[in-house]
Amino acid sequence: MAIAQLQPDAGSSDRRATVSKAMLRAADLLGMSAKELAAVIGVSEATLSRLKKGQGQASLTGKAYELALLFVRLYRSLDAIAGGDDAVSRHWMRAENSALGGAPLSRIRTIDGLTHVLAYLDARRAPV
Repeated sequence: MAIAQLQPDAGSSDRRATVSKAMLRAADLLGMSAKELAAVIGVSEATLSRLKKGQGQASLTGKAYELALLFVRLYRSLDAIAGGDDAVSRHWMRAENSALGGAPLSRIRTIDGLTHVLAYLDARRAPV
């Protein structure tokens, strides 16, 4: 059985650009600052600025690409739970959550926290 490849290959600049745009849009809809998003995906604010401007060499690769995919997945899960209400999603990201051990926005700054919040949302989205 093949394992899905998360790392984009050299010919997938369109995929990297799409993920970058989705990540930036999700962060914007969640009311996140560049500093907050940079902390989540592990890049500098300058790199995010270049991504926003679409400057040539700026693209997500490696761990930043994988974290961006997880962040977009988090947004999609939260959006489905919130019924597309971005104000509800923004509030949820900043509100303390005892089940998560803090506000989701502060928790997702680490890989462990990001995956924990994502698992929490997935469990709420599709209860067994």
